[in-house]
Amino acid sequence: MTSTSKASGPPPSGETVSFGFKAVPEDARQGLVNEVFSSVAGRYDLMNDLMSGGLHRLWKDDLIGCLAPPRSDRPFHLLDVAGGTGDVTLKALRTGGPGTQVTLLDISPEMLEVGRKRIADAGLGERVAFTIANAEALPFPDKTFDAYTIAFGIRNVTHIDRALAEAYRVLKPGGRFLCLEFSACEVPLLDRLYDLHSFEVIPRLGRLAAGDAEPYRYLVESIRKFPRQERFAEMIRAAGLSRVSFRNLTGGIAAIHSGWRT
Repeated sequence: MTSTSKASGPPPSGETVSFGFKAVPEDARQGLVNEVFSSVAGRYDLMNDLMSGGLHRLWKDDLIGCLAPPRSDRPFHLLDVAGGTGDVTLKALRTGGPGTQVTLLDISPEMLEVGRKRIADAGLGERVAFTIANAEALPFPDKTFDAYTIAFGIRNVTHIDRALAEAYRVLKPGGRFLCLEFSACEVPLLDRLYDLHSFEVIPRLGRLAAGDAEPYRYLVESIRKFPRQERFAEMIRAAGLSRVSFRNLTGGIAAIHSGWRT
């Protein structure tokens, strides 16, 4: 099933948008985000370990638990958006039965190449198609997928509403949307400790581990600019998805949002 396809994103405009705590031209933001991920592709798992204290691995297990891919040979086609290094794809394939197939999509060729190698090393390449594309302009027909996952990726999308509309479009009726993302910590004291870790510790660890603090500083800032849990749930509903809910993880440091196409 291994293949690679490409698609371009939406046309540029003259508006400004946030890139972390900075305002940048709208048509420049995606390129800046791409530079961040091309620079950390080989150390992406280390980056997530630094940002979450290793908890991202348990959170992704929770995500796949919510997804519950069938353990039979019944066909089940997952679209793993911003799937990068293949963590979620591998967990879905190892949890689901032989009928589970995944299209792994990322806008970063460098990230996708890391995922391709990991999946090949696991001997699962025949069950995965690889696509380089923008989450805002998915190169697939309407009503193609049984499920859509995006883990730690949607806050890096320039227009979240467009990405959510595309998720709705490509899901089959009865298909499920699942998003795992860093969110707003809602536990007193833990929120202060998390801020200290985010703004003081993570950039320094990034400099020591990867030789550059800037990508890690952007990623921390992008978390603070991302909509809080209830607001993001409203955006998912506005895209047309129903039965929208969310579950906080580790006091809201991360959250899993869920919705269905009915």
